[in-house]
Amino acid sequence: MLGLIETKKEVVSRFDVARLWGCDTVDWECVESVGASGGLLLMWDNFLFTRLNCFKGDDWLCVEGILTKNNFKCVFCLIYGAHVRSEKLVMWEELSYMVGLCQVPFCFMGDFNEILHLEERKGATSLPASVEDFKDWVQDMQLVDLPLTDRKFTWFRGQSCSRIDRVLVSLKWLEEFPDTRLKGGPRGLSDHCPLILEDSRIGAGPRPFRSLDSWFTHEGFLKLVKDEWRKLGDDMFTNKLKALTVPLRRWHTDNFGDMDNRIKKFEEEIKKIDDKVSAGSYDGTMEARRKALVTCCAKWYVRKEVHWKQMSRSKHARDMDRNTRYFHNLASARRRNNRIDSLMINGRPVQNQARIKSEIVGFYKDLYIQEHAPLIGIRDGLVKQITDEEAAMLEEMPSTDEVREAVWDCESSKAPGSDG
Repeated sequence: MLGLIETKKEVVSRFDVARLWGCDTVDWECVESVGASGGLLLMWDNFLFTRLNCFKGDDWLCVEGILTKNNFKCVFCLIYGAHVRSEKLVMWEELSYMVGLCQVPFCFMGDFNEILHLEERKGATSLPASVEDFKDWVQDMQLVDLPLTDRKFTWFRGQSCSRIDRVLVSLKWLEEFPDTRLKGGPRGLSDHCPLILEDSRIGAGPRPFRSLDSWFTHEGFLKLVKDEWRKLGDDMFTNKLKALTVPLRRWHTDNFGDMDNRIKKFEEEIKKIDDKVSAGSYDGTMEARRKALVTCCAKWYVRKEVHWKQMSRSKHARDMDRNTRYFHNLASARRRNNRIDSLMINGRPVQNQARIKSEIVGFYKDLYIQEHAPLIGIRDGLVKQITDEEAAMLEEMPSTDEVREAVWDCESSKAPGSDG
């Protein structure tokens, strides 16, 4: 799928599109320009995408269709944002109507002529009212602004820089393509950088082991740890921790690998009892079973929330609200943001993951090597001598209350180090 903005063409012919695409297996839709102003062109390979409907506005072009590879029904929407706030409000309303009309995952892409955050415009000290309108629209539509990790701005003119080009996708889009990521292309002679949307998994090596808060909500977790720990005898502490990873991974798969199915089964059983009660069948045994099912279902709700809240490390939600879809996409977004797809090494961009890892390890080894130990004296008042009372306080062991206060002050998902 290729979208072009400001084509400045009042008429777009098949010859123009085939020449741009490079072959004749192309289909397209366009919004003609008004004189030399505006113009949108959306092109795609007709073997990979099948068009179902097309909708057009003055500054936007939506094509609904099916990605044939995975039979995924979706909408691609190309946007050239207005400059005036009143016109932007009209466009947000029109696009909201399109989302409600199609009821399928959306991918909005293009020049929105608007920023979302202060740091997206160089030298900006305040945000115009139109930014709040844009933020409200993004939140109302439950769209995810894909991060641009390889550059900060997409539009340049003189000393002015902004990030006004972006790609926004719906949550269902990310559920279908969890490895979606956005990068910029070379700007060339244009004021704008082209945006490239990719969905390809990059091997990042084995994942590090981590302890999950949700494990502690399961009655069998501590028993498993105690049993495995006793089997290891007097082995070194670090070796015991390493040896625990295999049985813990297996236990996690057996007990937490199908949380959604477990919850679904409980909900179905509860519904069956409700249906029987609705039909007039009721006794004490049935009520006791229903209470037991509700209790078990509530436990799995909490486990699922605790799991995804920790995985997402969300600072926006402190209370349980069972919105795991939100947390799931926060976790996915964090993985995309933290991933290093390419690295400039000796002036050349490198995408080989093994080379990138080796270069990073080497950099920090060289950074922390101390070639010689500097001689630092403490004479001539360079260091003030502390009193006997201060020295005694430094050597005093922390009290039980101080240890308890430090530990209780930590969040449940934090592990304080030896420095407290």
